[in-house]
Amino acid sequence: MLWILRFSGFFSAAVVMIILSPSIQSFPPAEAIRSSNLDGYLRFPILPSPPDYLPQLSFRRSTIFRNADECRFSARQIRGKTSVCDPSLVHIAITLDVEYLRGSIAAVHSILLNSLCPENVFFHFLVSETNLESLVRSTFPQLKFKVYYFDPEIVRSLISTSVRQALEQPLNYARNYLADLLETCVKRVIYLDSDLVVVDDIAKLWATNLGSRTIGAPEYCHANFTKYFTSGFWSDKRFSGTFRGRKPCYFNTGVMVIDLVKWRHAQYTKWIERWMEVQKSDRIYELGSLPPYLLVFAGNVAPIEHRWNQHGLGGDNVRGSCRDLHPGPYSLLHWSGSGKPWLRLDSKQPCPLDFLWSPYDLYGHSRL
Repeated sequence: MLWILRFSGFFSAAVVMIILSPSIQSFPPAEAIRSSNLDGYLRFPILPSPPDYLPQLSFRRSTIFRNADECRFSARQIRGKTSVCDPSLVHIAITLDVEYLRGSIAAVHSILLNSLCPENVFFHFLVSETNLESLVRSTFPQLKFKVYYFDPEIVRSLISTSVRQALEQPLNYARNYLADLLETCVKRVIYLDSDLVVVDDIAKLWATNLGSRTIGAPEYCHANFTKYFTSGFWSDKRFSGTFRGRKPCYFNTGVMVIDLVKWRHAQYTKWIERWMEVQKSDRIYELGSLPPYLLVFAGNVAPIEHRWNQHGLGGDNVRGSCRDLHPGPYSLLHWSGSGKPWLRLDSKQPCPLDFLWSPYDLYGHSRL
């Protein structure tokens, strides 16, 4: 793996103290939001007045990652003027928030370490707090990225209670609005959760052939699909009939390749919102943001190798118990479930697989 070749630089990196401070200067609305449909709902928050409302965090400065000789550069890259619209870029969307920040930083680090062409990767960070851009820039000085503010009020009234409170956070639903938030010139994006690491070249996932499908993801057709919805859903033909003519399989929304052109054309965001409205009135599922995706896309997903989402490493949604890897090779390790590797490592009660996450951890010290 490429990260082994660059691992010595990981330990020699200088420690950079990064103090989070409220600021919204990096978020001019015209830059952060691209959809007039959302303009009436997007606004910048009034942050709490105490200066220490967020923890003070430190992350080691990452080493500088360069493209291998065989990587192609566009003319704009050669001139040092890379644009988000550059067709040679690999686009990755990931959320940033304080609670999962350590996981997000590790995810970015893992992608850069294992990419043959890390300078061709562009990150789109979705945030609901307007003070994280400087932290990213200090940790990854030469990272190509842009920050997009997502107003929690867009979805707050649509969110239902779930089996785990963390699944009710509005930022979990930001992925539903990628087609509106990102520039229209961005035609495809890889969406990744914050509790994973990539141990292979992300360009391989980017090259997924979606065919006529809008999204691609590893599917798990052996899973009991009926458990993702209530008995009331299955007994009511108005709801269960949505799967008529389809062969739906479970897929995890933490790793998806999305054709944004097709998404925008079909207006799938509205489809997802409609199912969330149904959930508010009829309680057709118990999980958070996953079931609407199953309702809209299950049975019409471009299949991706299972190696690209070895999920469930965080255990179930209650106990977060240790789990083994699924049989077969792996390119992406995903700690979905309630157990997160950084929390278990800090508590001195790690699961064996958590040590596969720790080499990508750039966390220093936390002063509360």
